Amino acid sequence: MAREKARGRRPRQNRVTPLGRLIAVPARGTLMGNRGRLHDARGRLTGRRWTTRAWLCCLLEFKGRRRRVMAPGRYTELFFLDEATALAAGHRPCGECRRASHAAFKLFWLRANAHLLPGGEFTLAALDRVLHDERVARWERQQTWVAPLDALPDGAMVLLEDPEQPWLVRGGELLRWTPAGYRERIPCPAGVLGRLVTPPSIVSVLASGYPAEVHPSAESAPRRGRRAGVRRSPAGRAARRRRG
Repeated sequence: MAREKARGRRPRQNRVTPLGRLIAVPARGTLMGNRGRLHDARGRLTGRRWTTRAWLCCLLEFKGRRRRVMAPGRYTELFFLDEATALAAGHRPCGECRRASHAAFKLFWLRANAHLLPGGEFTLAALDRVLHDERVARWERQQTWVAPLDALPDGAMVLLEDPEQPWLVRGGELLRWTPAGYRERIPCPAGVLGRLVTPPSIVSVLASGYPAEVHPSAESAPRRGRRAGVRRSPAGRAARRRRG
């Protein structure tokens, strides 16, 4: 769908981290997407974070279509390591190129978050409004959400002691995210609080059963021992004292 000439050029700043930031790295990832037009006529980022509430994640290839990346007057192509990364950044599946995922995401979102809709009436615009409010709360009001790590669903992203390092929750473990793949896995400790990176309404979608796609490196990331320096919740510390 999107084609970028890499030979002799520095990577564009259009790779998205789970925190929603745009970085310039060679790794392109497994999905693309957009949040509106963020570049000018010369292909330079303007500093705008979005120009639409509909933040999408799409297939890299769809029906043989070809696009020039950051073409004048078109939306800004963004790239994600995987769907878990896109969801953490606040994007949702595209309804055209990812139709099945889009339908499943809507179903699980409504099942988990109907109470967030005014009057309980579901529209895609209402879903996007809730997601946008959560993104603005994180970016502009510096709001954070905390949850026990061992209570989070697979596919959620969290922060531990390093505020710049996201970890993926998967199969009772935490996997360290990098732009090129997952590079380390540790046991998910009981009774430890983590800061959510994935917006709360999307965490609820994952908890309801939506299966976020993850990069193949999640299968091969090497295991490490328990990470030092993570803070236990009061309940977790009390349970540990009782066991001792």
